[in-house]
Amino acid sequence: MRPPTPTRSAPPPDLTYPTSLQGPGQDPARLGFGAVLAVSAFVLVVPLAAQAFLGLAWLVFGQGRAFGQYSASASAYDLPEGVAATHLALSTLLLIAWLLHRYVHGRDAEWLVSVQPGWRMRYLVVCLGLAAVVLNAALWASFVLGAPDFGPPQPGWLTFLLVLLITSPLQAVAEEVFFRGYLLQAIGSASGRAWVGIVATALLFAFFHGSQSPALFAHRFVFGLLAGWLVLRTGGLEAGIAAHIINNLFAFGYALFTGGLAATKAVSEITWAKAAFDIAGFALFALVAVWMGRKFNLATTTPQLAQK
Repeated sequence: MRPPTPTRSAPPPDLTYPTSLQGPGQDPARLGFGAVLAVSAFVLVVPLAAQAFLGLAWLVFGQGRAFGQYSASASAYDLPEGVAATHLALSTLLLIAWLLHRYVHGRDAEWLVSVQPGWRMRYLVVCLGLAAVVLNAALWASFVLGAPDFGPPQPGWLTFLLVLLITSPLQAVAEEVFFRGYLLQAIGSASGRAWVGIVATALLFAFFHGSQSPALFAHRFVFGLLAGWLVLRTGGLEAGIAAHIINNLFAFGYALFTGGLAATKAVSEITWAKAAFDIAGFALFALVAVWMGRKFNLATTTPQLAQK
């Protein structure tokens, strides 16, 4: 494990990840201002970025169609460039989180990842494998409620799959860094209570998914709670990122053979039984990831660093 580098931007020692944005100059007003900027950027920047990416795709692939028609079809995931545009637009959250973390709070990017600080890559890779096994097991167990109709892949499935493999992990990383990273640190540090940041960011994460049934909202809210709890118990974002990447890849990957991405994109409700199976899978993964974190002897609080 690489020893942390002493830096003026380091947080005080013995803080958990959700409260680690505390320190000199990080008063509640500044932290609240940063959180408001982050939410505002999500509302304003992500839709504009999506339209910008779609505009570029339209110039290349539009084939004479009006932009409005092309945009509607792509945004519904009838076209692979719509998937790419949505994921790349959400990936701007990574840049937004870094800019706020660096220029509003004066913190280096490594403190946005974990309290080590920085990436713990071996743990991330292990968590990806664990998530692939556990979350798929939960998915197949849920088929007792009614298995989807597997059939021929949707037209152009290989292109869709390549787009998913390239852009979906980037989108998942960006969402975790934004919600369970910057916003969790800002809100948790402003309140001085980790649980306040965890609950608040889980609510925001669920709300920002748009119109949805109570069961689907609960599904996303509990995922946010578990991802926040993982950050608290493991000291970083790796486990939540792994769960998010695997969940999205397999959800859309299976969709290519069970009705298409457009149908999955349009889902706004699920049954409570389906939500319960998925939540059970997330919870089991969280427990295993925390156990594995102990085996890796992960730091869960900020270290004592000499200041420059």
